[in-house]
Formats: sequence, structure tokens, C-alpha cells
Amino acid sequence: MNLYTTGIPEKRIIPNNAALPGKLFVIGIAELKIVKAPDRVSTLGLGSCVGLVLYDAVNKIGGMVHIMLPSAPANGGAVNRSKYADTAVGELIRLMVSSGAARGRLAAKMAGGAHMFGAVCNGDIMNVGERNVAVCRRVLRENAIAVTAEDTGGTCGRSIEFCCETGRLQIRTVSPRDIRLI
Repeated sequence: MNLYTTGIPEKRIIPNNAALPGKLFVIGIAELKIVKAPDRVSTLGLGSCVGLVLYDAVNKIGGMVHIMLPSAPANGGAVNRSKYADTAVGELIRLMVSSGAARGRLAAKMAGGAHMFGAVCNGDIMNVGERNVAVCRRVLRENAIAVTAEDTGGTCGRSIEFCCETGRLQIRTVSPRDIRLI
């Protein structure tokens, strides 16, 4: 498994002029990271990819994975489990629990899964985003984990940041330019 972590201290100013707490860890495509409050985790450029967050609100432990494709190849082998929705969700659950999260308290938030190929490639086979979201929902349901909030589908890309202190997921889009919290 390829885990990419960068401890970039970030001093972003919020309206009350207080700096955000903790470190910001940024993950790339097909990577995951577990963080504890007051730290935050982010991923950029979710198009058809899905950014899935699991969170234990009592222990303030969160994990994020940047999922690229719906299903791992049938021949398996040494695949990056974070790359595929059908393997990434289980891996994220496992790592959350091994980091101290209570499995029964896990809740999910997700963003991404946009239809990036538009009318040119309108078939189901090309709608990777919709299939990514569907597989994530299925595996979460099989593991009795509720999706408490999501911002999925559409045609615009997203970047997300999760704060373990507050349990909020910030979603940024460029077109239309928007920032919202879920």
C-alpha cells in the first residue's frame, strides 16, 4: 500500500482571525491517511474519483481515501487497495479501527464521482464517477456504516478537506466557484 503523507503546517485565517489547529496532511490519487484531532486531511482534484472520509466523532479520528476506480482487477495480485472502491473502503475501515476508532461509531462522508466525459462518452462504461459512488455506497452498507453527508455526481471537479476537530468536510469547486461545509 502506498501511503503519502505530508505534514504541512498551515496557518489559514478564518473569519474570527484564529489560525486553524493542527497539521494539514495532503493525499494524492489512490492514497489514504488516518489523522487525529486537531489535524486535517485533504485531497485535490476529485473528478470521477471519490474522496471518502470515515470518522469516529467520540475519539476524533478520521481517515480519507482518494478512490480512482470502482473495482480491482479479477487477477488481484499486488494491487494498491486504496485505488479501487471495492477494496479501499474495507482497508480504510481496518486502518481506522487499528488506529483506535470504534467500528460501531464510524460514519461516512463522501464527495466526487462527477461525470467528467460529458456527452461525448455518455455510456455507462465511461461514467466511472457514478460507478465509484455506487460501489462505495454498497460496501459501506454491507459494513453497516451510514453515509451522513455527500456531495457527489454532477460534472464539476472538487477538492476536499476534512477537519477531525469539527467533523466537517469542506468542499471546494472551481466551476461554479463555491465552498461549502457538510
